[in-house]
Amino acid sequence: GKHTVNLDNKVADMTVKPFTLEMGIGFELHVTISGEKINISEIPELLIPEDWMRDKLELNFYKSEQGGGGEVENVNYDKRSRTAVITFLRPG
Repeated sequence: GKHTVNLDNKVADMTVKPFTLEMGIGFELHVTISGEKINISEIPELLIPEDWMRDKLELNFYKSEQGGGGEVENVNYDKRSRTAVITFLRPG
């Protein structure tokens, strides 16, 4: 629909139009696994804030059905080197 917005004593007429958001980004990671840590390299450069990338990595490895994840203690992500180390609370 159409809307009129008043900003700083200036009136602007606006029209709302629908748009589609891309819901996912697929990418490949290279992973080295030990008892309590996972080293990840070649993380793709995405135009998202670093804390979002840390959250995405934590959620991905928290899911136990994804090949043995578990509760994450820490995510150390280095955007410059495109690497991360995921540390779990319990070895497994």
